[in-house]
Amino acid sequence: MRQSQISHDAALVPRQYLLPFVLVTLCFALWGFANDITNPMVKAFSKIFRMSVADGALVQVAFYGGYFAMAFPAAIFIRRYSYKAGVLMGLGLYAAGALLFFPARMAGVYGCFIAAYFIMTCGLSFLETSCNPYILAMGDERTATRRLNMAQCFNPCGSIIGMFVAMNYIQARLNPMGSEERGLLPPDEFEALKQSDLSILVSPYLLIGAVIVAMFFVIYFMDMPRSGDQGSDLHIMSTLRRLCHMPRYREGVVAQFFYVGAQIMCWTFIIQYGTRVFMAEGMTEQAAEVLSQRFNIAAMLLFICLRFVATWLMRWLRPATLLVIFGAMAIAFTAGVIVFQNRMGIYCLVAVSGCMSLMFPTIYGIALDGLGDDAKLGAAGLIMAILGGSVLPLIQAFVIDRGHVFGSFPATNASFVLTMLCFVVVAAYGVRMRRTSNA
Repeated sequence: MRQSQISHDAALVPRQYLLPFVLVTLCFALWGFANDITNPMVKAFSKIFRMSVADGALVQVAFYGGYFAMAFPAAIFIRRYSYKAGVLMGLGLYAAGALLFFPARMAGVYGCFIAAYFIMTCGLSFLETSCNPYILAMGDERTATRRLNMAQCFNPCGSIIGMFVAMNYIQARLNPMGSEERGLLPPDEFEALKQSDLSILVSPYLLIGAVIVAMFFVIYFMDMPRSGDQGSDLHIMSTLRRLCHMPRYREGVVAQFFYVGAQIMCWTFIIQYGTRVFMAEGMTEQAAEVLSQRFNIAAMLLFICLRFVATWLMRWLRPATLLVIFGAMAIAFTAGVIVFQNRMGIYCLVAVSGCMSLMFPTIYGIALDGLGDDAKLGAAGLIMAILGGSVLPLIQAFVIDRGHVFGSFPATNASFVLTMLCFVVVAAYGVRMRRTSNA
């Protein structure tokens, strides 16, 4: 029986899977922390190294490029060994990348931080490629998408912590001197200021690296079940051919690419968007950045609340139906982000986060529904689609760097046209799945 058939009776998580479910769900929170402590770093690195927004966005290129590069190797590794081995490899690479921030600070070279981010996210790619299908396999197929939505509810909990740390222990403690003022400093004074700010920036990464090491040993010594985990050979080409001939999966990868791009654009450039609005009200650059981050946290809180609501609604409404509804609302609110040039635009951007709440796990669950053992390689394709978080924000950053378009219209506002188009693709996937399947 397919997961798309709504069931009120099947247990969401069977008792024998409860402890593994909790441990794997903690991993969701850990990579959520990494994602959302990183988004504000685009602005921070741009200021510390006196770079353009586009150069600062290379942080996201490295971050989400790691997801893309390691997804298929992760799938092969997991199939050869086990889900547990995949989780451990992911945690090991995550910890290594985070701890490499210390030598990167000593070198004081932007490229070293980019390399550390890449290694860290190779680990996150292993984690997501392992944990998402593992959660789907922990029980009845009829409750798989609900179960993944429940586990994913704790991903933004880690994100909230990451945002809080970024706001209170990085952004609020960095030297308030703006990029233009830094450009006027003598080289030796600029270097001293840069090293001071980098010391502040790397401390949270070193701490999370230590936490990840502890988590590694907890899972290493824990007896984890081998649910759906046969350790058989992976026939890549034949599996890829099957997957590419499945519209549900093929279109799901495309939808996931655009969804992740939209998510990262909203959560990264809310800082630039809010800073422009609040500085126009008379705030200093640093105060505007901190207030923008508070709105980012509010957006994440709404995201968490509506993900729980969406998980509950799936008891009665088909996942594809909810995807269409939330996608349409996201398009409408993004239009407000583009049109309004005051705080109303910020409020609309916060509302967009609520609309995004169910999109990632719902697309994931619909795309993998009924794939059986092919879901392991299928999961890798969906994780590779996270590359959208690397490519699309970079395009948006180039638009933002223009300052104004069409005369005096703020380029920051205009850049969210790209985000709106992403939500159009997501909503269209939901419509297609409602018409062509039982999702």
